[in-house]
Amino acid sequence: MMSKRSMMGVAGAMSLLALSAMPALAEAAPTPNKADTVWMMVSTILVLLMTIPGLALFYGGLVRSKNMLSVLTQVLATVCLVSLIWVTYGYSLAFTAGGSLNDFVGGFDKIFLKGVTPESTVATFSNGVVIPELVYVAFQMTFACITPALIVGAFAERMKFSALLVFTALWVTIVYFPMAHMVWYWAGPDALGNAAKAVASATDAAAKTAAQAKLDEVTADAGMLFKWGALDFAGGTVVHINSGIAGLVGCIMIGKRIGYGRELMAPHSLPMTMIGAALLWVGWFGFNAGSNLEASAGAVIALVNTFVATAAAGFAWLVIEWMGKGKPSLLGLASGVVAGLVAVTPASGFAGPMGAIVLGLVSGVVCYFACTTLKNALGYDDSLDVFGIHCVGGIVGAIATGILVNTALGGVGIPDYTTKPGELTVGTYEMGTAVWAQIKAVTFTLLYSGIVSAILFKVVDLVIGLRVPQDQEREGLDIAEHGERAYNL
Repeated sequence: MMSKRSMMGVAGAMSLLALSAMPALAEAAPTPNKADTVWMMVSTILVLLMTIPGLALFYGGLVRSKNMLSVLTQVLATVCLVSLIWVTYGYSLAFTAGGSLNDFVGGFDKIFLKGVTPESTVATFSNGVVIPELVYVAFQMTFACITPALIVGAFAERMKFSALLVFTALWVTIVYFPMAHMVWYWAGPDALGNAAKAVASATDAAAKTAAQAKLDEVTADAGMLFKWGALDFAGGTVVHINSGIAGLVGCIMIGKRIGYGRELMAPHSLPMTMIGAALLWVGWFGFNAGSNLEASAGAVIALVNTFVATAAAGFAWLVIEWMGKGKPSLLGLASGVVAGLVAVTPASGFAGPMGAIVLGLVSGVVCYFACTTLKNALGYDDSLDVFGIHCVGGIVGAIATGILVNTALGGVGIPDYTTKPGELTVGTYEMGTAVWAQIKAVTFTLLYSGIVSAILFKVVDLVIGLRVPQDQEREGLDIAEHGERAYNL
């Protein structure tokens, strides 16, 4: 029988043995950090706040009072519908390997969230760092929800509610999920790092050839735009250009509102719009800083950029409108704020704060002219300026990201996971290559989303019709479509 001292010695030795084994275990199977998990849960809630009530109130205040509830209902119903589609098959199509179609869309390996458990994890952007897969599912679900909700503003006050629901279900399936896959799906830093490490450690020609083949396979396991080198930190192409061009197509195909250009169609509640814009700004910190997927320095830079670029864009719109019209307006200031949020989205984790300010100033001015001069020249009825703010602002931000990522301009640089496997390093930067990748991604998004959206609008129009009858449009969609009023005074 061992003495108490001997037993303590054995226990101590076993403890030391266990401690010595811990690094190997941690390297083999990283576990989520609680701070990262909490940050991602908070970010998910913040992005939901952007949509409901943020976007809903922002849009609702901009329409006439007889259509206030219709816009609120459309945004809220979109969130409910897309959430269900997302967990049924959307997450699988966006974030799993798609076999021979992997460049364009994922597969059905995780349909109905098959295999997604409280214990399963997904990679972040750092080697050896993971977060629970369920929180990633929820975070990305909020992006899937807000994107089609943004489109609502382009044809507000005239589209059938039933047509909107059918179009939304089709659009997220055929447009949004493939775009998310093409831009954001990749094998992850550990897969790339481990494959590169195997190449570096190979001792003979055969082993090196096999290891290089594995590295090529892992590198190819990504969406098409990702492989092009396109940078989109939080959704410039996937969310804003995607929804903005779809909105433009929709408002043109549905047609102008009755009395557009002849009757006053002023916002019925600018205070409501101000509340919505403020909630959008607050929620956008989750949108951009949360896209870092970790509570680390990357999230901090995205948060600061989201702050200063937005302020710059709002002020730029205010000043340019003041100069042009003689008075600064709250509507203009709020619109500029949203334009800045849109433009900084793809660059938020790549640019430096000074670059973000310049981006904000430029986007505020460009989006102002897109929503006034360009819109008036072309004569389309984009009710709430979805194209002028989201598509144009997204284009400005996406292309500028290829410039502002440059470390010489205060950017963080383009990450490289293969030169020094196991750690994040900054890769070689060539402005021409980086900007060209952004231009290609923007062009593809415009063409793909624009063409497919037009087809979907036409199909829905042929089956159930896109637009409410004229008498219902004059009465207002609150009563005609939903049987209730926003205000009973």
